[in-house]
Amino acid sequence: MPHETTIEEAKPKIREFLARFFGDHRIADDEDIFATGFVNSLFIMQLVLFVESEFALTVEDEDLEIANFSTVDAIAALVTRKRSAPVSS
Repeated sequence: MPHETTIEEAKPKIREFLARFFGDHRIADDEDIFATGFVNSLFIMQLVLFVESEFALTVEDEDLEIANFSTVDAIAALVTRKRSAPVSS
């Protein structure tokens, strides 16, 4: 059974990924990353792929809402929900 990732475990990994795109601008956990002007559609795809690969989960179509990816807090909450959800077989 996969380890349930907590929000606090997920946040540093998410911040590290975002730092590659935001340079010296440190993103606050509740800052809307799409309002910064640093991101584009390619970034969004890279973010989804990062979440899937880093946290060994699948982002489903219903998860692809801007609210799930707009802040570090929101991404960490999505990861926590997905990692703690029972696996259907």
